[in-house]
Amino acid sequence: MAKTRVLIIEDDKHLSKLIQYNFEKSGFQCFVTESAEDGLTYLDHHWVDLILLDVMLPEMDGFEFCKTIKQNQKQSGIPVIMLTAKSDEIDRIVGFELGIDDFVPKPFSIRELILRAKAVLKRGKADQEEAEILSIDQLMIDIPRHRVTVAGQEITLTHIEFKLLLTLLQRKGKVQTRDTLLDDVWNIEADVTTRTVDTHIRHLRQKLGSMEKRIETVRGLGYRFSEGV
Repeated sequence: MAKTRVLIIEDDKHLSKLIQYNFEKSGFQCFVTESAEDGLTYLDHHWVDLILLDVMLPEMDGFEFCKTIKQNQKQSGIPVIMLTAKSDEIDRIVGFELGIDDFVPKPFSIRELILRAKAVLKRGKADQEEAEILSIDQLMIDIPRHRVTVAGQEITLTHIEFKLLLTLLQRKGKVQTRDTLLDDVWNIEADVTTRTVDTHIRHLRQKLGSMEKRIETVRGLGYRFSEGV
């Protein structure tokens, strides 16, 4: 069985070697770059299953790197765990709004990082094992291929946008509070912020075109995917 491929982007050589050693000991296959630019170059030629990304990198930082890959259709679905020495809430907010799957502040336990990596990968696998295709009116979601079309035209969604749309569609007609969506889509505690949900809903509506009005705002509660007439 092929090993899970992990790209580690970390300019601290001691830390990257420590992460690599422990992850490979746990059965992963690791690749290391010391800059975001080298990470992008690597992704242009290789596929990985997970990215461990430092925030404070020379020249291009982790946030800019994440923004870049989330705009790339082939790379946007790769889960990302961000590693940072900062613990400010604003950094976590920015990270989650960019589509980062988890956020691990330094210093961290290597064992905890491995467990978080496995949890992120497990969530991704669970998403793929759902019903293969969901559709309503002009909207179709092909889950195994991570594709979304509206009126036959494919639209590009980030990993988080895809999970958000899928969650709303699977629960169509039922109101989803912001706290529920933070927990089920982002897998983070509600005390981070609910603004993250609003930002992603706005971006998702913009991309859905003729189907945007099917995502309804329920004042004071959250959002609902309309079942239609």
